[in-house]
Amino acid sequence: MKIGFIGLGNMGAPMARNLAHAGHSVTGFDVNFDKARACQDSLAVANTATDAATSQDVVITMLPNGTALHQVAVEIVPVMMSSSCFIDCSTVDIQTTKRVAEMIVAAGLYGLDAPVSGGVSGATTGTLTFMVGGAANTLELLMPLFDIMGGRVIHCGDVAAGQAAKICNNMILGATMIATCESFALADQLGLDRQRLFDVVSTSSGSSWSMNTYCPVPDVGPQSPADNDYLPGFSAAMMFKDLALAHDAASMTNTNTRLCMLAFQIYQQFASKPEYAEQDFSAILNEIKNTSLKA
Repeated sequence: MKIGFIGLGNMGAPMARNLAHAGHSVTGFDVNFDKARACQDSLAVANTATDAATSQDVVITMLPNGTALHQVAVEIVPVMMSSSCFIDCSTVDIQTTKRVAEMIVAAGLYGLDAPVSGGVSGATTGTLTFMVGGAANTLELLMPLFDIMGGRVIHCGDVAAGQAAKICNNMILGATMIATCESFALADQLGLDRQRLFDVVSTSSGSSWSMNTYCPVPDVGPQSPADNDYLPGFSAAMMFKDLALAHDAASMTNTNTRLCMLAFQIYQQFASKPEYAEQDFSAILNEIKNTSLKA
């Protein structure tokens, strides 16, 4: 297929490379030209988003927020080929996803919202989980592309269902990471060995992805950002953004999500500090420990 890929950041670049390495003709674009040029070894690079989207069978976007998605959609939808497909893999608010879907339908295009889970490592290895909203027959047609980029594809329902699933998933992730970090902080204060805590919790009722797969302390469990000075697989700023989306969705639907609200407030404070915002979201352990020591 001929594919336009818009958004060549930490996630988009390896996803686009995987498609190109699988034999597809990929043209990429990013507003950060340095990021775009870094991909020239694997794919063609366009000067504008419009150039990247013109004459393509499929256009994929991986953008930082709803504002960027809407701006790109306004720019590229009018130049996309009739009956081509617009796949958005960004994590954005429900309202923007629905507005973009309306633009796609009005232009005679096919569309899917398909946010991802799995971080930079999943994007690099092609093992992402895709949460997809949109028509089942459109997803079936494009499964070969999802199979290249991901290890699992879940059709969540109609338009915006993928975004809804991602928002709910990351609401859980944000809260469980805080609880996991607090448990390590308490264990340290009680003199409990971190490895022993991991051995117990990872095989007991307290187990979670935050503990078992993405342990927030170094030298315990599988390799994670904690073993690399908390260089981000998923930054604190991005976690705050996703919790803000969950908070907004809860407000919109009048849903009582007290724990989400607390996690949102904790990450808002954490990500507001420059020294933490670009660290991995699991680095909140250090803030929790520092706060405990000062109390």
